[in-house]
Amino acid sequence: MANILGRFQWLTCPRKDLSTGWLHCDPGPMFKPEYYCLPGWLPQWFPWKEISVLPVQWHALALGLFASIIAPFGGFFASGVKRAFNIKDFGDSIPGHGGITDRMDCQMVMAVFAYIYHQSFVVTQSFSIEMILDQILRNLSLEEQQILYMKFGEIFQERQFQEA
Repeated sequence: MANILGRFQWLTCPRKDLSTGWLHCDPGPMFKPEYYCLPGWLPQWFPWKEISVLPVQWHALALGLFASIIAPFGGFFASGVKRAFNIKDFGDSIPGHGGITDRMDCQMVMAVFAYIYHQSFVVTQSFSIEMILDQILRNLSLEEQQILYMKFGEIFQERQFQEA
């Protein structure tokens, strides 16, 4: 499905306003195919010598594997919490089925994993000069800022001598 959905610009273009101009964009490297040559040990009658894969397909594979293998253990975790506190279920919204939390055990584990995965592997980290300066001013003492200033001066002087 990632291969099919990755071809529609209304799913891959970032939307910044309410106009329709956002439908025409460069979707970025996540939705551009990468080509892989298949190994030579495949039989000669096999019709393809290379395949194209969208990078988003690799991410979909990782999320799908986690969802099918690990996420169901969220129910076991919730069951352990209920046993530890001597609770039959987390609510009574559906008689005999527990609360909404009992229905969402796997989804909670999946949501945490999806967020961490997205922040770690999908989102490109970009730092602006303002962000870096803000971190320096917040986290370094005045003495450490002065040392940093002196080190930058030394680095810039070395670069000037190298260029000259």
